[in-house]
Amino acid sequence: MTAAVFDAPTPAPTGAAAPASGSLTSIFVRLKLTLLANGLRQSSGRRAAFISSAVLTLLFAAGQLVGLVLLRGHAHAGSLVVLLIGVLALGWTFMPLFFPSGDETLDPTRLVMLPLRPAPLVRALLVASLVGIGPLFTLCLVLGGALALAHGAVAVLVAVVAVPLTLLVCVALARAVAAANTRLLTSRKGRDLAVLSGLVIAVGIQVVNFGAQRLGASGGLAALDPVADVVRWVPPASAIGAVDSASTGAYGTAFGQLALTAAALFALLHAWQHSLTRLMTAPDGSTLAAASEPSRRPGSSSATGWQRLLPVGRTGAAMQRSLRYIRRDPKTKAAWVTSLAIGLIVPLFNALQGTGSIYFACFASGMLGVQMYNQFGQDYSAFWMVAQTISTPRDAYLELRARALASLLITLPYTVLVTVMTAAVLDNWQALPEALGLALALLGTMIGTGAVASARFPYSIPQEGHKNVAAGQGGLAWISIVGGMFGSALLCAPVIALTIWLNVADAESALWLLLPLGLVYGAVMTWGGLRLAGPRTAERLPEILAAVSKG
Repeated sequence: MTAAVFDAPTPAPTGAAAPASGSLTSIFVRLKLTLLANGLRQSSGRRAAFISSAVLTLLFAAGQLVGLVLLRGHAHAGSLVVLLIGVLALGWTFMPLFFPSGDETLDPTRLVMLPLRPAPLVRALLVASLVGIGPLFTLCLVLGGALALAHGAVAVLVAVVAVPLTLLVCVALARAVAAANTRLLTSRKGRDLAVLSGLVIAVGIQVVNFGAQRLGASGGLAALDPVADVVRWVPPASAIGAVDSASTGAYGTAFGQLALTAAALFALLHAWQHSLTRLMTAPDGSTLAAASEPSRRPGSSSATGWQRLLPVGRTGAAMQRSLRYIRRDPKTKAAWVTSLAIGLIVPLFNALQGTGSIYFACFASGMLGVQMYNQFGQDYSAFWMVAQTISTPRDAYLELRARALASLLITLPYTVLVTVMTAAVLDNWQALPEALGLALALLGTMIGTGAVASARFPYSIPQEGHKNVAAGQGGLAWISIVGGMFGSALLCAPVIALTIWLNVADAESALWLLLPLGLVYGAVMTWGGLRLAGPRTAERLPEILAAVSKG
């Protein structure tokens, strides 16, 4: 029946004309703005977080725009700008799927029962997707690239077409991929593919990082020319490549690059429309009867071997719940696997390149410590069941302590493993105690600040769809994570200062003391954070419940 409603012509109501595509687009834009405004009205803290993140993003975008304009006239500016737009398009493709995004474009699955045609719906969603900080940031970068490359009247005319075309391709690319993967992260069959995609992203980020390092080692932008010659024919970078071609008088090449970008936009919109049609008409696993599971024998224990090792009572039950989320929930599993991969790749790849340091192992502590943030949001709407068991600060403390212990079961041995492997690759065993002590101190501090941030800045993770943050909470999520990371760095300052002082003073015989000191310091920071977060959680339990249930 849904397919018939979606595909069949929509009859106009008696005495009224059917809504036109333009009116539908305006409705979606107003609805997008209303969702953002209503999300910001919920609390002053959320407004402050959103405004702060928006200001920082726009300041960074303005700096990028000025930097690109200053490249005007440089012999290899075209190669740099083309590659920058290519990387930007990759970010639009993958980042919204696996990281908190400020793009709160409407979820099309909520429009299934409405009599909307695919083509007007795509146009309306495309225009609504242009409302947000992300598109404005992209526009600033693309505009700066066009200003850096446009020389002559013809190049300026090409830039007038290329800038909006590039922006539309980026947005359409993100929406087409998102629509094709809307059910991916909530599907058991697609869970492993989602994790694999997270690994691909982790490796891709590091490839870009090492490429930048090699660029700095080569001493000039000329090293970018071979890669840029290929990327300038890949949409949407081909549109900016057309500006560069027009500036050099290659008008036929410029026309071909613009036509290629326009064809890519048409193909993306067609693929997006096809995905929407399939998404809103085809049944998914939730509409099919689930296969019955074999019942357990009467009197048999539900605990497996590893579960029997956990403490009894509330602590063991909460730890088991957290570990099951990591194993079974697609979004939680993807976040953990991505963090584990990046935490290993960064120190080891830098060590293999000969440019690394054993202290890069602290990156693993940082990536894994972030998983402690927004603990209650990871429960989705089921947090209300946990909230029923929290009536005192002691209950909240025990709940957070159990979640921290579950995280430490993975993060503690992993941090030790990464540090030892980095020391082995660098053949720097002498610095292992101090590096491991610093990494453990940072890990414990981030777990403690993560508990405080979970109580102070909770946000909802929508269980359905591709988004990782509910509408209106993107700035809150970034403030929670980034603020917590900076706070952890400041709290680790005593251990960092002591490490630097002992190395400067050549007190090699005392450096091994940093290992037990870092372990104790991290444990104290974890305990202190949990003690602070417990009463705060019990006090703000209604607000936390409302925040995490928003999606």
